[in-house]
Order: sequence, then C-alpha cells, then structure tokens
Amino acid sequence: MQNLLRRFGSDTRGNIAIMGAGCMVLVLGCAALGVDVGSIYADRRKSQSAADLAAIVAASNLGNATNAAVATVTKNNYPASALVSVDLGNYTANAALAPQARFVTPATGTANAARVTLKTQTPLYFARMFTGGSSHFDITSTAVAANTAVASFAIGSRLASLNGGLINAMLGGMLGTTLSLSVMDYQALLSARIDAFDFLSALATRVNLTGVTYSDVLSSNIKLPDIVAAMLSAQQAANGADSATTALSNVSLAVAGLPTKIAMGSLIDAGPYADMIVGTKPKVGVGLSVFDLLSATGAVANGTHQIAASVNLGLPGIAAVTLMATVGEHPQGSSWVAVGAQGASVHTAQTRVLLQIQLLGSGSVSAVNLPVYVEVASGTATLDAISCGRPEVSTSSVTLGVTPGIIDAWIGKVSVADMTNFTSKPNPPAATLVNLGLITVNGRAHAGMGNTTPTSVAFSYSDIAAQTKKTVTTTNFTSSLTGSLLGDLALQINVGPLGLPIPGLGGTVTGIIGGATASIDQVLASVLATLGVGLGQADVWVSGVRCDGAVLVN
Repeated sequence: MQNLLRRFGSDTRGNIAIMGAGCMVLVLGCAALGVDVGSIYADRRKSQSAADLAAIVAASNLGNATNAAVATVTKNNYPASALVSVDLGNYTANAALAPQARFVTPATGTANAARVTLKTQTPLYFARMFTGGSSHFDITSTAVAANTAVASFAIGSRLASLNGGLINAMLGGMLGTTLSLSVMDYQALLSARIDAFDFLSALATRVNLTGVTYSDVLSSNIKLPDIVAAMLSAQQAANGADSATTALSNVSLAVAGLPTKIAMGSLIDAGPYADMIVGTKPKVGVGLSVFDLLSATGAVANGTHQIAASVNLGLPGIAAVTLMATVGEHPQGSSWVAVGAQGASVHTAQTRVLLQIQLLGSGSVSAVNLPVYVEVASGTATLDAISCGRPEVSTSSVTLGVTPGIIDAWIGKVSVADMTNFTSKPNPPAATLVNLGLITVNGRAHAGMGNTTPTSVAFSYSDIAAQTKKTVTTTNFTSSLTGSLLGDLALQINVGPLGLPIPGLGGTVTGIIGGATASIDQVLASVLATLGVGLGQADVWVSGVRCDGAVLVN
C-alpha cells in the first residue's frame, strides 16, 4: 500500500490536463470579461442614446409625450414595453441646485421637461456560468430633456394721444428737468426702435464696464445722463441721424449734469441671458420703442418726487386744472420689460395723481373746486405659455396673463404727505367744493374698481413681429370713474350765522359736476396715459419669441 502511494505521488502524468482544466476556467472568465462585459457596455451606450432621443422627442411634444417617446423607442429597434416611464415635470436651470434637484415631477403648473426611463436587456454568452444561469443582463437608462422656449415682453408705457405741453411737463418732471419737444418729436421717438441688448452694451461702454455680463450692468446704479446718452448711441447706430435722434439729443442735453441714479434692474430683466458677456447678442429679439424706454426710465428715476404741472386740454365745463403726481418704485425685483420662460413677470409702478379741477359754475355758484385723487396700484403681466411652432416658426404664439392695477379714487382733501406716503392709503376728509363766504359746500366721495383675476391675452407670431400692443380692461370697470364718484358723493352745506340758505344749492353743485363728467374723465385718462398707465387698464406687448426645441439637461 505504501508503495502504491509512493508511486502515485511520484507519477507526473496528467499534470498538463489538470493545469489545462484550471486555465480553461480562467479563459472562460476572460472571455466573459472581454465579450459579455464589452457587449453590456456597447448595449448600454445604445440604450442611453435611445433614452436621450426619446426624452428630447417627449420634451418637444409635451402634450403627447408618452406616444412620442414610444414611437422613438420602437424606431430604435426596442419593443414598446422597454419604455418603463415618461414623467413630465419642471426643470430649473440653476447652478446653485444639485443636478438631481433641478428636475421636479409632477409638474407645478405647465410642464417644461420630460424624464424617460428605459429598461433593456443584453444577452450573456460566457458569463451565464457566473450569474446562476441567467441568460441576460438588465440595463436601465434615464434621460431628462427640457424645452427651451423664451419670450421678451413688457407692460405699461401707454400713450393714447399726444399733447406736447402735457408730455413735456410730466416727462420732464419725472426726469427732473425741463423739456420742450414738439408733438412731431414725440411721434418720432414713438416710431424709433432699438434693441435692449444694444442699449445695454452701449451703456456698459459709456460707464467703462468691460468684460462684464449683462447681469453686472443690470445690478448697477447708473446716472440718468449716462442712461439717456446710451439710448442715443444705440439709436444712432440703429437708425442714423433721423428726427428721433435729434429729439433724443435734446433730451440728453436737458438731463446732462443731473445726479439721479437708476437701478437698471428696474428697467430690464435679461432672464436667461443675464450671464452673457456684454456685446454678445442672444437669438431672441428685445425691440423697444425709444419713447417707451425713455418714459419707463423717467418713471423709475422719479421715485417718490412730486410732479407738478398745469393741464389745459380745452375741455368743456373746465376752467383750469393743476395736477400733482407721484410714481412709486416698481415692486421689489421686478422690471418693466423682461426676457424669460413661463412664469416670468413684469409690473407697472404704483401711481398717484391729485387733480385740482376748477369747474365753470352756473346760477348762484360761479365755480366748483373739485379735488380728485386717483391711485392706480401696480399692474402685472405674467408669461403663461409659449407655443412653439415646429418646424414652421411662424405658427408660434405667446400667452400673457394680465392683471391691470386696481383703481382707488376719492373726492376729498388729500395732503401732500398723503401723496408721498406709499406705505398706507389715504382716507381723506371732505373737501370744500364751493366757498360763497358765509356758505360753504363740502363734499366727499370714494370709488374703487379692479379685477384680481388675470386675463389671458394671446399674441400670434405676426403680433410679435409687429410688437402690437394689446389693452386689457378690468371686467368690473365702469364706463366713467367720475360717474362712480358722483354716485357716492355726499355733500354738506354749511351756513354761517349771518348767511341765508340757498334753495337747491346741493343740486346745483351736483349738476355742475355731472355736466362735466366726460371732460373730467378725459383729463384723468390723458394724465394717467402720459404717466404710462390707464384707468383700470394695462397695455402689454411681446417683442420676441425663441423656440430652440428640447435639449438634454441631465
């Protein structure tokens, strides 16, 4: 027995076979690594490409995202069952957010992005001996694509009619200077257009900001003379030495030397293009009327300073009108014109006007002094939707949700302090409307109107190309603000110790005011229009739309 064991231990025959069997396991492992793992990686790339394409197509057609994704998956030779899910949501391009936090599903409001999850299988050849006999390996691929659609839009800066004297007084008051432009000059400024980014580039050059972004310019406080001079540079570059250039040159000379500074972010919001280097032009156009830009600049520059002027419109029943106006600051973080995606918004500024109107009297009342105070709260326009026409861009459209400012009006004794205190609303006492010495007539009235529900306003591509302004009126706005005030007017007749009552005096005063109702309404409309707002109305327009289609974002 020992001999047999000794002979077996010293026998070297068959060693190669044993070593060969062991090496065969290693060879099979290398084959599994080289063939099967390589096949997995190749199929993973193919599956990821299919998921990427499906996400892009789904984001391009968010209204029919699942069917669009299924069609893309099957075109890439995968069964429809390979598509695990198509999730719609909101994508926010914010570097401050973690990548996984930028896409949120389900969507809040209207979705702007789609996430596609694809599950495919790749066959195993040599590796199945290491996977318990499984003949395939599961591959899960996920892709997120967002629809990049932006528009540029604005609110306010209305001008229903031109009256050179009134505009000169009020625009000059807002800018802090004296203007003497003609109606023809204002017509030229209304017709002239410049690009907002050309204007910002000229402004950066003017104040020696080099190598900066538009955000750097918009976050700066810049002197009013530099802003108007930059408008002039952009106007000259765009339109040459025309009549608008001449008119703007006169304005530039009038404001030269003024120390007023403006926060540029109150004028323009560059949205997704804020981080672009100044001088780089984005694809979306932001065309601005030179007058609109100048008027908005004046409103921002005015702050809470008072504008005082006389108004002579030659209207029946009115002997004289003097006005005091103040324009508050825009709501924090808002601007007059913006470039943005769905959800971006712009605002008008809160505006207060006090008109001292002297009405022509009749009979025993020679004149009625009527103080009319009107406050227009800030109006808002929000970008509700962008419909991108593909492949024909001319079928694109933009929808804004517009809420005009709420109107609050009084006949009463409003003080200068009330006009400039924007932290609270006036609640004035009765004012003296008629003073006959021993007999006085005091009056007080209040009327409010407004609509807090946004109105949808659609802009076709032709509207956008023409920068057509559309007016939104509050649904419960009555035809006459003065008529509403008269409906609430309470008169008090005071007779002194030696005075004699005058029969029908109250009716006479009410009749005088009622007879001038249309004229008073026209004065209010003209004054507010010159300040860039309307009675229960808001003007909005869209100056550009960009639809780049969907792009992968994750």
